[in-house]
Amino acid sequence: METYIKTNETHLISNLSGETVDNDKNMENVIDKNKEYFECDICGDKFLKKLLLKNHLLSHSMERPYTCDICGKGFSQKGNFNTHYRIHTNEKPFSCDVCNKVFSHKSNLNVHLRTHTNEKPFSCDVCGKGLSRRRDLTRHYRIHTDEKPFSCHVCYKTFSDKCNLNVHLRTHTKEKPFSCHVCGKGFSRGCDLTRHHHIHTDEKPFSCDVCYKTFSEKFNLNAHLQTHTKEKPFSCHVCGKGFSRRRDLPRHYHIHTDEKPFSCDVCYKTFSEKFNLNAHLQTHTKEKPFSCHVCGKGFSRRRDLPRHYRIHTN
Repeated sequence: METYIKTNETHLISNLSGETVDNDKNMENVIDKNKEYFECDICGDKFLKKLLLKNHLLSHSMERPYTCDICGKGFSQKGNFNTHYRIHTNEKPFSCDVCNKVFSHKSNLNVHLRTHTNEKPFSCDVCGKGLSRRRDLTRHYRIHTDEKPFSCHVCYKTFSDKCNLNVHLRTHTKEKPFSCHVCGKGFSRGCDLTRHHHIHTDEKPFSCDVCYKTFSEKFNLNAHLQTHTKEKPFSCHVCGKGFSRRRDLPRHYHIHTDEKPFSCDVCYKTFSEKFNLNAHLQTHTKEKPFSCHVCGKGFSRRRDLPRHYRIHTN
């Protein structure tokens, strides 16, 4: 299960407490000293000490010795448990010296600092894309290899990213640990909660350098930039149609398969896209999270709001 190797590259370096340390800084020191590492045969992550590798191997097993006393979630490493606990305490001890934005994890602060320096030290040798984090480079390579090393033990669905696997598992447990302090809506992912907050604030912090159009989500900005470059890197293997966003490709495939994998728990109506299912569920809950700032009328779907605004502008 473990291999002793010598290399000048490392994917993950941890300290003895089990917490991830500053990867780039540690890596620089390590390269100078030409140290040796222990490599995980399952995912390829590398560690300075054999003990750290043994702790890491717990992440591939079902053993979870550290349990959160609030939500009951288990963790294989104490460092990950400590980081998770900040979800409940909302503790963010790491602050950016430039913009004062705060973070719950030091590694997130280090990555954030690169938004000020525009530093992208890791580049893909296949397509040349630059990335600010080494782990993002490892994930990015799987776009080219179609590798999906992480498998759900419930339904055996496979994923290219462990984070996506963890989020997927919540579809089985119905866990939604992130809740909006304004309306109370729960989310399975922290990034979804951040995006949701923009509904209440109408904040659009991401701006296009070409046409200056603003967006509430960085993901949408990246997709928009491809309208200027005409880049469509994701293509359908059936009809060859190209897409600028990866998530549009699975939705497109449903045209060829007539697959409707998303089902309503109330009336069992099926849908080809999760987005349409979520909109449909609001017909049962009568939830209308999108409201007109002029007259206050509520809508269950965001796309209905711009149409409604025309009533006031005509």
